[in-house]
Amino acid sequence: MDVPASPAAPIDPAEPSPSRVLTLPNVITLIRLACLPVFLWLLFGQENRAAAAWLLAGLGVTDWIDGYLARHLHQVSELGKILDPVADRLLFFVGAGGILIDGSVPAWFAVTVLVRETLVGGATILLGILGARRIDVTWYGKAGTFLLMMAFPLFLASHSTLWWHEFAGFAAWCTGLPGLALSLYAAALYVPLARTALAEGRADRAAQAAA
Repeated sequence: MDVPASPAAPIDPAEPSPSRVLTLPNVITLIRLACLPVFLWLLFGQENRAAAAWLLAGLGVTDWIDGYLARHLHQVSELGKILDPVADRLLFFVGAGGILIDGSVPAWFAVTVLVRETLVGGATILLGILGARRIDVTWYGKAGTFLLMMAFPLFLASHSTLWWHEFAGFAAWCTGLPGLALSLYAAALYVPLARTALAEGRADRAAQAAA
């Protein structure tokens, strides 16, 4: 006697599809990307370090906001999982690179961050080409990113006309050094995670080929 197939689980219309593109977190991420040229204009076109520092700090805070909204509004999307890390890295390259050229941050600090981001970003692309499974960002990586996103605006503010520029320099090191340590530790953790993701991706492809 045939057993009737179980009915498909009803789709909750209030639960957004992961394939959705137009979500509030994605819109916030796109606004962050659109503000990067404004940051460069303020820093080099207007030579207004204070305004550029405030804008960069705001862009760093919104990185936490869009992630919070994606989770609590159930708007986590496949596009967001790709777009948000890309926005973070562009924020680092444009922000840290611009501040490095401006001379408001120690060269060794900015170069270390930029090299780390280049290596991790390149490894992510290579793993994707090789068919590895997607690697989720670790807590250490998220915490390091947040602290560094605060440190660079503070370095810039420490060379501005803001009345609290001396405190900004102290705060920059208080956030920058732990952020750099956490980000380097996260990069070290990335190595075994990458091996596992690559092995799982190969196993998935082998199972699909044998099916």
